[in-house]
Amino acid sequence: MPDAPLLDPTLDLFQCAREPIHTPGAIQPYGLLLVVDPERWVVIECAVAQPGVVAQFGNPLGQPLDAVLGGVLRASHATLSALAPDTSAFLGTLPLGEAGPHHALAHRSAHYLLVEMEAPIAGEPGSLEDLYPEIRQFMVEIENATNVAEQCQVATRHVRAMSQFDRALVYQFDREWNGTVIAEDLNEALASYMDLRFPESDIPAQARALYQRNRVRLIADCDYTPVPLLRDGARADAPPTDLSASMLRSVSPVHLQYMRNMGTGASMSVSLIREGQLWGLISCHNRVPRRVAYHVRTACEFIGQILSLQIALKERALAVEERVARRAIQVRLLARMAGDEDFMAALGRDPGSLLALTQAGGAAIVHRGACIMLGECPQQSQVLALVHWLTAQHGDQDVFWTEKLPAVWPQAEAFCGPASGVLAISISQLHDSFLLWFRPEVVRTVRWGGDPRHKLQAGDAGQALSPRMSFEAWKQTVRQQSLPWQEVDRDAALELRTAIVDIVLRKAEEMAELNEQLVRSNKELEAFSYSVSHDLRAPFRHIVGYSELLGASAAERLDDTERRFLATIVESAKSAGTLVDDLLSFSQMGRSTLGLASVDLGVLAEDVRSKLDMEYAGRSIQWRMAPLPRVEVDPAMLRLVWQNLLSNAIKFTRHTPEPLIEIGYARVGDENVFHVKDNGCGFDPRYVDKLFGVFQRLHHADEYEGTGIGLANVRRIIDRHGGRTWAEGELGKGATFYFTLPLSPGADQ
Repeated sequence: MPDAPLLDPTLDLFQCAREPIHTPGAIQPYGLLLVVDPERWVVIECAVAQPGVVAQFGNPLGQPLDAVLGGVLRASHATLSALAPDTSAFLGTLPLGEAGPHHALAHRSAHYLLVEMEAPIAGEPGSLEDLYPEIRQFMVEIENATNVAEQCQVATRHVRAMSQFDRALVYQFDREWNGTVIAEDLNEALASYMDLRFPESDIPAQARALYQRNRVRLIADCDYTPVPLLRDGARADAPPTDLSASMLRSVSPVHLQYMRNMGTGASMSVSLIREGQLWGLISCHNRVPRRVAYHVRTACEFIGQILSLQIALKERALAVEERVARRAIQVRLLARMAGDEDFMAALGRDPGSLLALTQAGGAAIVHRGACIMLGECPQQSQVLALVHWLTAQHGDQDVFWTEKLPAVWPQAEAFCGPASGVLAISISQLHDSFLLWFRPEVVRTVRWGGDPRHKLQAGDAGQALSPRMSFEAWKQTVRQQSLPWQEVDRDAALELRTAIVDIVLRKAEEMAELNEQLVRSNKELEAFSYSVSHDLRAPFRHIVGYSELLGASAAERLDDTERRFLATIVESAKSAGTLVDDLLSFSQMGRSTLGLASVDLGVLAEDVRSKLDMEYAGRSIQWRMAPLPRVEVDPAMLRLVWQNLLSNAIKFTRHTPEPLIEIGYARVGDENVFHVKDNGCGFDPRYVDKLFGVFQRLHHADEYEGTGIGLANVRRIIDRHGGRTWAEGELGKGATFYFTLPLSPGADQ
C-alpha cells in the first residue's frame, strides 16, 4: 500500500493511489534524519525523534554537517563526498552522546544528501557476519530447490527465522498486478494467507515503483506517531523533499489502517526484482509491534537478491527448454510447408503440431476466402466474423492475443466455450488472412484475501478510515476466460508468421519471374506469328495471280483434268491466304491496346447484321434481337465479335429449312450476359472445349468453309474486356454462343 503524511476520512481507494508517498514530510520515531545541501554541506531540513538529542547538541538546522551532533559525522566526510547519485552507504555505528550509539546510513539523491541515524535494538547482531551461518544454510537449500515455489518456500523460512516475525510469505504479481501468495512460513499468532489473491489496488503503481527503488521497508508499529520533517523559513516554499531512500520514512495512514484491519502490528517487505522488473515481495507480518535491526534487514535484503537471481535463472531455464520444444515443432511445420505447393494446406495436414506450437485447443487458417479449421473451434461463420473484427480493430498488429475475448469483443460470448482465448497472427498485408489459435473457457475458483470489490470507505466516528474490514478468504468464480498466453506462445506464433510471410514472398517472387517469362514468350510468339503471317501473304497472292494468268493464257491447251488441277491450286492458295489474314488478325488482337468508349451494342449488332446481307442473299432468315445495353468497350473489337458470331450463325443454318437467329441479353449479378442462338447444324457437346481454340474446327471444310480462328478471336477479345465465353449445342438442333461483359461504372442498377 502507498504512504502519505496525513489521515483524511474522505480518502477513497483512488485518492490513496495518488498520494505523494515519496514525500511524506515525516519519519517514523526511531532515530533522526538530516537533509543536507551537498554543495554547501549545510543541514537544510531535519527530523529528530528524541528531544534529548536536540537538547544535548542543539538544533541541526542551518549548521554545517561536520559540526552537527558534536561533529560525529566529520570522519565520514570523505565517504559522503564520494557517494554517486542514487547510491547508499553504511557509515557505521556512531556515538550520539546520552542517546547512545546509532546506526548511520547515507543516501545520495539527485539534489540532496540524506543522513539517517536509527537507535539500536537490544540483543541485535553485532555485524552481518553473525548472520552468515543462516545465510549459508539458505544458499545450500535454495540450490537444491527444484522449482520456483520451493525456492520461495526456502526463502520465507529463513527470513522469518532471522527477523522473528510471526508470518513471512512470498507474494507474486501477475500481469495485471494482482498478487498471489505462493509460499508461506508462520506460527499460530497469525492466520495463513497461502494461495490467497490480493487485488492490484492493494499496491498501486506508485507504490510498486517505490518498492523497486527501495528494496526494504519496515513499519515497526502501525500506531506510531510521525515525527515531522522541519525546515528553516527560507525553504518554506521549496518543493517537498523526496524521502524514497530513507528507511525511517513515514508511511501512509491508509496503509497503517490497512495493517490494523489485517491484525498486524508490524510489517517488513523485501522486493524481488527479476531482470529489472518487480516480480514480487517477501512480506513479513507480526501480531505486535516489532523493530528489525539494520544487520538483520541487510541479511534479509541479501536473501531477497539471491532469491531474485535464482528465480530468474530457473524461469529462464524453463523458458529455454520450452522454446527448444516449440522450435522443434516449428521445424516440422516448416518442413511440411517447404515441401508443399499449397503451404497453408500443409499446415492443416499436421494439426497436432500446429496446436502444440501454442498449446491451443483449436486453430483456424483463413486465407483468400478459404477457412480451414482444426481441433475445437467456433463455427466457420463465427471465425470469419472474428477475422472481420480483427481486421477492423487490430489490422495494423502482427499479433493479437487475449485470454478474455468476450470482454474485448462481446459477440464472442456466443462461442466462449471453445474460444475464450485467441492468439492471432496476420499472414498477409493485402488480404484478410489470419492464422488463429483458440483456447477453451476454463471455469475456476479464485480465492481472494477479502472481497476485491470493496473500496476504501470513510467510517463512523472512531473509525476514520477503512480500506478493508475483512481479510477472510473470498471465493470468486471466473468464467469466459482461458489459460493466459505466455510469452513463449506469442514468440512461437510470431516466428511462424515470419516463416509464412517469407514463403509467401518467395512464392510471389517465383510467380512474378514466371509471369515475366510468360509475358516475354507471348510477345515473342505474337511477333513471330505476325512476321510469318505478314511474309506469307505475298507468296499466296502470287500463287493465285500466276495460276489465274496461266489458266487464262493456256485455257485452250489444257484438258479438263489439268484445268481442275489449276482450279484446286487457286482455291487452296486463296484458302491459305484467308488463313494467313485471320492469323494476322488474331496476332494483332493480342498486341493492340483497348480503346474504350461507350457503345450501344444494339446499334452495333444491327449494323454488323446489315453488312452481312450478301452472305445469305437468296435465303430467308428470321431474326430476333432483344434490346441491348450501352457498355464501355472497344468498338472495333466488339464489332469483330458480332461479325464472327453472326456470320457463324448464318453459315451453320445454311441447310436449315426455316433458319432462326436470336440475339439475346440478360443481366446476371455484376455481369451483362449476351448470346447468339441459331437452329442450325449444332455440334457435338463432347467437343465443346475445342470450339474456342485456334484452328479448331468441328465440321469438315467441304461442308462449311472457315479457318477455325474466328471463335478464338472472340474469346481473346472478351477476355481482354474482363468477360467470359462459353457455348451450348446439340447436333442437328442448333447452338448458342454466350459472352459476358462487366457492368460499366455508373450503369443503371
